[in-house]
Amino acid sequence: MKVGVLALQGDFREHILATTQCGHEAIEVRRLVELESVDALILPGGESTTIVHLAKTFELFNPIRKRIGDGLPVYGSCAGMILLAERILDGAKGQETFGGLDITVRRNAFGRQVDSFESELEFNGKKMNAVFIRAPWVEQSGPGVQVLAEAAGHAVAVREGKVLATSFHPELTSNLEIHRYFFDEMCKAR
Repeated sequence: MKVGVLALQGDFREHILATTQCGHEAIEVRRLVELESVDALILPGGESTTIVHLAKTFELFNPIRKRIGDGLPVYGSCAGMILLAERILDGAKGQETFGGLDITVRRNAFGRQVDSFESELEFNGKKMNAVFIRAPWVEQSGPGVQVLAEAAGHAVAVREGKVLATSFHPELTSNLEIHRYFFDEMCKAR
């Protein structure tokens, strides 16, 4: 499978490494031709407003929205969760997203950069260490959204159809459980 990682800003290199460690081809996506060539897409952690600005500059914003709407499997971590949410609390004025998940997220819900932390949580029946950096959480989710993990009483990993999002950064650990789940459970039908 050929997996694109949006490489405009953020920790895309770590997602590329995790993807290749799972046995898939990974490419950096910065142009439309690259986006059109992939079987799945990963939206990395970073700064959600900057990623949207750059996606518009590189003429990728609407094509990404369309591919998600057409059923492309997509995984977003941290800022990627914000980018996939239909609604944002505490967002920048007029902040746009790619959409795809019927969720409302709260930006920086766990606090500022200095409040970053690691925590053990359960995902898909397995315990794992999760890294939270200026992380969002899910305030509300629609009826089609499946909660896969919680922390501090809020959903921090969710799935709807072929769209997966985590508010934490599995790409910053050696645990490939989230990436494997995305590839094996959500991309296999493609």
